[in-house]
Parts: sequence; C-alpha cells; structure tokens
Amino acid sequence: MAQTRSKLKIKKGDLVQVITGAKQDRGGDRGKQGKVLKVFPESNRVLVEGINRITKHTKVGQSQRGTKTGGIETVEASIHISNVAVVDPETKKPTRVGYRTETVERDGRERTVRIRVAKASGKDL
Repeated sequence: MAQTRSKLKIKKGDLVQVITGAKQDRGGDRGKQGKVLKVFPESNRVLVEGINRITKHTKVGQSQRGTKTGGIETVEASIHISNVAVVDPETKKPTRVGYRTETVERDGRERTVRIRVAKASGKDL
C-alpha cells in the first residue's frame, strides 16, 4: 500500500528560523536564522546553513596531488521540519505559510497558480 506524503510548506532557498531546542546562550540554535540548503520530504527534515553543526571524523587519506584529506570537520546536520518556521520578509520574524490562488493568462490560456504568502503580513514568499 502506497504511503501518502504531506505537502511541505518549506522550500529550498527559504530563510527559516529555529523555533525549538536549546537557547543560544546554552549552546543551542533556537532563534538562529539560516537559508534552507536541501529538503528531505521522505523524512520531513531540512538542511539549514549554519544550523545544527556537528563534528564529523573522516578517515585521513591523500588526494591526487599528495595533499592530506580528512580529519575532523564540522558540517551541518538535518533538523526536523517542525522545529523551523519561515521568516516573514517584512518583519523578519517567524510566521506560518498560507496560499493565495490567482488566475494567470499564459499563451492564451488561463491557469490557476498557488502563491505562497506569509500569514502575519500577507506578503509573498
């Protein structure tokens, strides 16, 4: 039986803010804003620039030129989509996402398009 996926309201390139977790003064990411680098709809997770950084140990090797690769590096880990909210372009605060439908005429035909809007200010996202 096929499992249905819910439509995600957060897209790649959106500016989002972390709304849950530890506060910044305690070493957490709550309140930080970042750009969405990738969305994983199958697991409802997003990869956000500069958020949820982890230390990753990679095996040391050599490249073609003889330089060493690997060691300890910090990379972003994914965060659950329910822990982030889209930032309103007008107020720079987190908001919910709504949709507005418009009819647009293209190539002589009318098409209905859904436009994402911020619930707080009504501005397009």
